[in-house]
This record gives sequence, C-alpha cells and structure tokens, in this order.
Amino acid sequence: MPEGLTRRDAEILAFERQWWKYAGAKEQAVRELFDLSPTRYYQLLNALIDSPAALAHDPMLVKRLRRMRSSRQRARSARRLGVQP
Repeated sequence: MPEGLTRRDAEILAFERQWWKYAGAKEQAVRELFDLSPTRYYQLLNALIDSPAALAHDPMLVKRLRRMRSSRQRARSARRLGVQP
C-alpha cells in the first residue's frame, strides 16, 4: 500500500478508474462494494483526491477527478448567480 493511503483509499481510487465497467448504477456499485451511502462515498472521495498520497499514487486520475469537481463547482456557482457558464 502506498504510504498515506489505506486499503479502502486505494480501492476507491481503483473503482473510480473503472467504475463504468460495473453493471448498473454507480451508486448501487458503491453500496455493494464499499457498504457506504453515495453521499458518504463522495465525501470520502473528495477528501481523498485532495490528499498528496492519492496524487502520488495515481496522478492522472486524481487530476482528472479534481478538474471534474472544479467544473461542477463552477457550473453550480454560475447557476446560483444566474450566469450562463
């Protein structure tokens, strides 16, 4: 296990790398694989992608997830302000 990552952290990163390969909805796969609610899973994922250990473990994935999160945040802010993104 890379230093600073738990087994679950590494499993979450592996899942994010290829979740579309699982049958059904992502939320259902999260419940089955991690025994977590989708809300808790995303809380853990967001904290994880901010960690230097996750970035060192899989830099391309973590950077992609950070970009996606940032894009969603910008879109949410624009909607709240009534601005076209």
